[in-house]
Amino acid sequence: MTLHLALALEGTGWHPASWREPEARPTELLDAGYWTGLAQEAERGLLDLVTFEDTFAIQSSRPFEPDDRTDQVRGRLDATLVAARVAPLTSHIGLVPTAVATHTEPFHFSKAIATLDFAGRGRAGVRVRVSSRPDEFALVGRRRVPEVDATGAISAAAREELFAEAADWVEVVRRLWDSWEDDAEIRDAATGRFVDRERLHYIDFEGPQFSVRGPSITPRPPQGQPLVTALAHREVAYELVGKACDLGFVTPASTSDIAGIRAEIPGGPLVFGDVVVFLADSAEAARERKGRMDSRLGRELISDARVFVGTPAELADLVQEWHGAGLDGIRLRPGSVDHDLPQITRGLVPELQRRDAFRTAYEADTLRGLLGLARPVDRYSAA
Repeated sequence: MTLHLALALEGTGWHPASWREPEARPTELLDAGYWTGLAQEAERGLLDLVTFEDTFAIQSSRPFEPDDRTDQVRGRLDATLVAARVAPLTSHIGLVPTAVATHTEPFHFSKAIATLDFAGRGRAGVRVRVSSRPDEFALVGRRRVPEVDATGAISAAAREELFAEAADWVEVVRRLWDSWEDDAEIRDAATGRFVDRERLHYIDFEGPQFSVRGPSITPRPPQGQPLVTALAHREVAYELVGKACDLGFVTPASTSDIAGIRAEIPGGPLVFGDVVVFLADSAEAARERKGRMDSRLGRELISDARVFVGTPAELADLVQEWHGAGLDGIRLRPGSVDHDLPQITRGLVPELQRRDAFRTAYEADTLRGLLGLARPVDRYSAA
């Protein structure tokens, strides 16, 4: 089983105090060149894909509400537009922006990702995110806010409804990508026929939240179906990954968790494990770096994912251990991106290559090809 590596980009890094590190560049966060440079560094390390975080509400240290803090990074660029800027300046790495499916119309996003796939010549994907935060609902203002308990969490029934809606969202997006057959564009100047109308199809989707007739206004993307991914922590999200996605990101705390997580995901999507990483040439130096950031934060970092502190070689041990336990790949979240990304590309990757555990060159031109996924046949032409 081929080992895959992904990179998750978020601001100056996944530690809230990373923006105060010596190597950090917080003044460049709204500069497209910042994001392009990070993606190019990841591509030099032969990584499979990079994900770009996004939300509707401003960042917060609280899970369900704003925190009004001014000592952490706040504000961000649109992930899909950033990916579109990066696309022509990279050649092989997959580009996967986040979509807040709860508040984004699937028609609009389907053509945005199709356009990104054309811009990247077959390297686009999307990370589907479900939102239950009242402040995000208030920003849109078109929907009833789910009821929450004293902790700010929504009920199990409301959560299931939101994830069922996300599954429908993905289905609409996928049908729209297929609504143009691959050879629908004729472009025959002699006969004056640019498009074959018989090869454009109404998708006629009807569901509790969406009623979409189609077809799309954007031809079928180069990959046919750009990659669909989601982050999953629990059963209802595992079901979304298994039924609607090509790839799921999961958060095992230890190797022993992996078999149980895989067993809860239906179907056969690829599964990557998420790890927040703090790397240095020695484990002691890595601990000192994280300790300095924790001190500025005022507490030890708490994450939904496993937090790893050590050397690239020690991280290689964990990567191989998790891969051997059944994960298809690892998605790495750099604690401080300007320090930890080079540690990944120039430390972890060469170490894995020395162990014959990771590629030494890109072996495909599309994201689906890199991940060993076939280009899907258009459902309408097949019918």
